[in-house]
Amino acid sequence: MIQRFLLLIAILALCLSPTLAQDDEIPTIAILSIGYHSNVNLSVKGTLDMLQAYGYIDQDERAILDQRQDLEGDGINIFWGDAAYDIGFANLMVRDALNRDPDALITITTPVTQIAANATLDMEDPPPVIFNVVSNPYVAGIADAPCIKPAHISGSQFLAPYDRIVPLWQLQDPDIEVLGTIFTSNEPSGVFGASQIAAVAESLGLQVESAAIVSAADLTLAAEGLVSKGIEAFILPTEATVAAGLPAIIQVANEHGLPVMYTAGNAVYRGTTIGAGVYSYFKEGVIAARMLIAHWAGDIDIASTGINLQNDMSVGVNLDVAAAQGIEISQDLLEAADFVVEDGQSSEGVTPGLPEVNPYLEDLTLDERRAADLAFLAELHCSDEVIAEQQAELDAADE
Repeated sequence: MIQRFLLLIAILALCLSPTLAQDDEIPTIAILSIGYHSNVNLSVKGTLDMLQAYGYIDQDERAILDQRQDLEGDGINIFWGDAAYDIGFANLMVRDALNRDPDALITITTPVTQIAANATLDMEDPPPVIFNVVSNPYVAGIADAPCIKPAHISGSQFLAPYDRIVPLWQLQDPDIEVLGTIFTSNEPSGVFGASQIAAVAESLGLQVESAAIVSAADLTLAAEGLVSKGIEAFILPTEATVAAGLPAIIQVANEHGLPVMYTAGNAVYRGTTIGAGVYSYFKEGVIAARMLIAHWAGDIDIASTGINLQNDMSVGVNLDVAAAQGIEISQDLLEAADFVVEDGQSSEGVTPGLPEVNPYLEDLTLDERRAADLAFLAELHCSDEVIAEQQAELDAADE
């Protein structure tokens, strides 16, 4: 309660503080997230790396931004929003950001993107909302299809390939029968992920016990409840609340010697036994910046830029965690892994601070980078033909 009170005071102080002085020639953006942890930080790194590569921020300004401090810069103004995993505060955060009249919002995670989309739909001249780390914008009501969406909204879909993730448990243990999953009932990404886990598991002859929570405070009780139902392993969907609350689930799992899989490869650096999911949070931030920079340059129109889909999979295994749980990782799973952590070291140089393989921009000249970015964005262009095809698919699905 005290922490919530202090957070509210901090947000109210932000609302009452002077806004960044805005020069008409200098764009202002807000970077907003439901909360910050290593995965979200990778997304932010991708966005800031791109802004620095294009000369919007210099090295000294980058040092300020890396501390999550607001910047009134020579080439760009940036302010931050962190809802500390509280939906009520997230609504206040988005409202405050819009009151500061930004030129664009970069929203990270599904809950914040939903709130920003709803808050800007009825605005006469809304700022672009460019999202990333959103697992399913269509289930969340942010868009209907990649090109059937509000004109001021686009971004990147970060879709965990559940049809390839769930079968990994049978690589680890061919005799496994019961999995346990936890999801937040008011997070569409979690609801969708849990339903996908259940559907894929059923097709494989596996049973899934599910627990719905309302907030992170429910995680320990939910995990203990699943253990009492005889689960043999945890498999957790991609969503903000469960991601932030992994330590609580892992603590329960470790007490009972149960392995934990979270649907992101780099989760092994946050204490899970196995991580399997979309390859790069860093790339999500890069894609958001690509859209933003090209929009400012007049190279693209957000209205006709479709939503990107990223679902390349990576698999990580933490042998240190497995050993502490008394679990032996199968050779089949080790062969499927992209990287393995043993004695605190990654086989591919992945670190806890940057828990991905190669979270860096390719070394290109500015002209080469611009050409590569425009070629990528050209693949997302919503032509009349593409829009008609997607609308026809939606109409057919409604019949």
